[in-house]
Amino acid sequence: MLLFDKIIYGPVHSRRLGVSLGVNLFPSDGKLCTFNCVYCECGFNEDRRPHQKMPRREEVREQLTKKLDAMRAEGLVPDVITFAGNGEPTIHPDFAGIIDDTIAIRNQHCPSAKIAVLSNSTMLDREDVFQALCKIEDNIMKLDSVLDTRIRQIDNPNQPGFCFEKLLKNLCRFNGKLIIQTMFLRGERDGVSLDNTTEEEIAGWIDALKQIRPRQVMIYTIDRETPLKSLRKISPEDLDAIAERARREGFDVTVSY
Repeated sequence: MLLFDKIIYGPVHSRRLGVSLGVNLFPSDGKLCTFNCVYCECGFNEDRRPHQKMPRREEVREQLTKKLDAMRAEGLVPDVITFAGNGEPTIHPDFAGIIDDTIAIRNQHCPSAKIAVLSNSTMLDREDVFQALCKIEDNIMKLDSVLDTRIRQIDNPNQPGFCFEKLLKNLCRFNGKLIIQTMFLRGERDGVSLDNTTEEEIAGWIDALKQIRPRQVMIYTIDRETPLKSLRKISPEDLDAIAERARREGFDVTVSY
């Protein structure tokens, strides 16, 4: 399983974002997340509990400035500065301040770069988090299923009150200024079928997109080792079929196989 050992990592070539400079707001020795996804490249939460502290806001600011200075000296410019790393970025207690710092640093060092946050959408009830996300270009919010049973099966949220109805309401608050990201996969868990590509779920997913009105939709399937070994990739043909259904409804859909 993959863990990031630095605050600033990369740049790497992202399947979905281009040349991405990563920002990891978590300890290098573990994972902190409000989901415990069966497909997470960082492994299950219980197997990756950190012992170190989260980096401080000042450390993030200093390390990002230093890295962008070095890249500029080499004539390199990232397409995007991406918050991802070893968990859910928005749970960092200084997330809003870090976003403000990142905007200022970006404007000075690489004004053409976008700022992206890969989020599981669980912290949108926190007004400071929501307002911070509204300041950046690419809010990439997760929506893996419209069924609560499937969300618990795939994403394993650690908040008892987290449900699709609440998630949908929060995603609609962006008024379309967001990107929806969905992982499609099949397999089984504890002897029960796991498949979020059923007709019920695809139809419900498209209906949710109509309400959310995202400016872009990213769909993808498994690309790396997963902690649950019984998972299977979705074929390019099946992903393309899902994408085409969404495109017929007017959505801009990108597919990563």
